[in-house]
Amino acid sequence: MLSSTRRDFLRQLGAAGIVSLGAMPPRFMTRAAEAATGPVPRDQRVLVMIQMAGGNDGLNTLVPIGDPAYEKARPGIGFKKGQALKLNEQFGLHPNLTGLRELFDEGKLSIVQGVGYPNPDRSHFRSMDIWQSAEPDRAEPRDGWLGRALEWQFDQQPALAEGLTLGTDKLPLAFVSSRVNVPTLRRVEDFQLADGSGPAANRTLTRTAQKRLAGEAASSGSELDFLRRATTTALTSAERLKSMSSSYKTTVNYPGTALANRLKLIAQMVTADFPARMYFVSLDGFDTHSQQQSGHAALMAELSGAIRAFEQDLTEHKLNDRVALATFSEFGRRVAENGSLGTDHGAASMLFAMTPTGKAGFHGKPPSLTDLTDGDLKFTTDFRSVYATLLEKWLEIPAEGILGGKFETLGFA
Repeated sequence: MLSSTRRDFLRQLGAAGIVSLGAMPPRFMTRAAEAATGPVPRDQRVLVMIQMAGGNDGLNTLVPIGDPAYEKARPGIGFKKGQALKLNEQFGLHPNLTGLRELFDEGKLSIVQGVGYPNPDRSHFRSMDIWQSAEPDRAEPRDGWLGRALEWQFDQQPALAEGLTLGTDKLPLAFVSSRVNVPTLRRVEDFQLADGSGPAANRTLTRTAQKRLAGEAASSGSELDFLRRATTTALTSAERLKSMSSSYKTTVNYPGTALANRLKLIAQMVTADFPARMYFVSLDGFDTHSQQQSGHAALMAELSGAIRAFEQDLTEHKLNDRVALATFSEFGRRVAENGSLGTDHGAASMLFAMTPTGKAGFHGKPPSLTDLTDGDLKFTTDFRSVYATLLEKWLEIPAEGILGGKFETLGFA
């Protein structure tokens, strides 16, 4: 890890106009300025987590078609027979999940049912803390499950201890760590050369001067030598990120949505062999208390279109065997609709997973729509079993120490 003095040096790079940073540079941008950690394997596995923030309505995402209890509980917002995208005799997908239906039919998509945890909490903030920390019994979690995973990776192979959050200004609790810095990045442009404005010739001169200045800062002492190497690496990385967008090519037509743009950026970074192993993105708006149908339908379309395009892009670049993706939400919704044609905070729900390994299809036991706890579905799959599967079977990271116990793994990876 960098000393506080060295961190100050890196911050001063931005203040001096050498580079413009939306946040502290990712460690994979400045690794050359630290002690050598060995090469990064180009076939490393990548995990992408999509947060469905607000509490996704699992029953209108994975629809229990033909279940009289569903039809009775949701006369106003429920889907009638023939409306959902049929998967089998029991379940269908929301009509706007056409891309995910295609992935399911191709044997690439898994659906985990009844996901939750004991003694569920209906507070957005508390339940999200539980999901992101994987510590239901800790009132004030100090770090996240992905942060602890990165710490384990750092102890084993520092070059692979990399993560990145996209599309948010705040680091999610899932990535919080006392030992590994995980940056947030809204756009590639947030990490770029600060070469001013004006004619291209002037900007070229500025960039040349920056590089010469970095080269001249050598050999006067350990901190100055570090500054030289850090500056050179930052400049090189900024140029690489800048050129990544122009050199990246795909025939896939991504939807023009925020989630699709973020997943496209991840595809670009994977294609460019950036060494981040874990990515975190968020899709907001799932707190559907009133007039749920139209808003939820738009979110389903955004989720489905973005994931489908992402998978097609990875396949086109022959990288689909390296990337796994999973969704999660802090809780599901009540079984019965409310008086505002919406749904209120619930408990157990479902999630999607797309992995190149394992068995696609259904995993976990579907919860009963009649055997409820205060109107909520009872969980049948502990969410930490999902995390244990992603850690052990996909990332090959021991899960017990990270999750605080041993949890059964599932067959989707």
